Amino acid sequence: MTNENSIGIAAVEQETGLSKDTLRVWERRYGFPKPGRDANGERAYPSDQVHLLHRIRRLMDQGARPGRIFAMGVDALEAKARGEAPAPALGGLPAEIELLRMHRIAALRSVLEQAALRDGLYEFVTATAAPLALQVGEAWARGELQVYEEHLFSEQLQSVLRGAIARLDGAGAVPRVLLSTLPGEQHGLGLLMAQAVFALEGAGCISLGTQTPVRELADAVRAEGAHIVALSASNSYPAGQLKEGVAQLRAALPPAVELWCGGAGSARLRQPAAGVRVLADLAGIREALAGWREARATA
Repeated sequence: MTNENSIGIAAVEQETGLSKDTLRVWERRYGFPKPGRDANGERAYPSDQVHLLHRIRRLMDQGARPGRIFAMGVDALEAKARGEAPAPALGGLPAEIELLRMHRIAALRSVLEQAALRDGLYEFVTATAAPLALQVGEAWARGELQVYEEHLFSEQLQSVLRGAIARLDGAGAVPRVLLSTLPGEQHGLGLLMAQAVFALEGAGCISLGTQTPVRELADAVRAEGAHIVALSASNSYPAGQLKEGVAQLRAALPPAVELWCGGAGSARLRQPAAGVRVLADLAGIREALAGWREARATA
């Protein structure tokens, strides 16, 4: 049986963005969540488990795999979610996260800017920004950072990336790439990192931000003369919704316009629709662009 604070699986799906299928698979594979049953015998999830599912989803948004998350120890995460355990002692965290925790935001911003200048934009995105975003999410899940601190970090990183992108001259660049996420996908950091790599590789980028309806994306492609649509999907975006949205968008686009999908969630497109390319990681953008240009040159 359940208590009055439990909610059904449909409500959990809507609140956390984790699909019903995902919740059932985790229950079998990892032993979490552990729903009770309501008067009708349906799954019902206590509020502390829903709170923990929010934490797990945030880690997935940063690129962590479920197996790695659950290896951290569900019991410890559950206790932290209920406020029954003190936060573990910090140790071994990157200097950037230490600065964030001490609220030295100007210093954090300076360190990120210096890294981008020192290492170059591509190396900064792939070797610094992406791993740091994952580590910040993990530190938050362990209770070492507050939600607002995670948001502070994201804002600083996005600001540095936007500044670096703005310094690149994309006027007249080919291909023209339209970037966005599908409706319901609110996470834009991965999209911005992809934009940085596209711009660095000489593509002309038109970013629409997050959650653009399929019809609007198709209209924007025609208005902007885009050659490629690049979508980003986090791990928490429902797989069924992603597949349906990608298929609808592919059908709405002109045949000559390519559709590329990246982000941790896009790995679930194991059998994408014809004319859809799945990029395994940010490094895959280089290879994909080289292939596009080669095909155009020999056409």
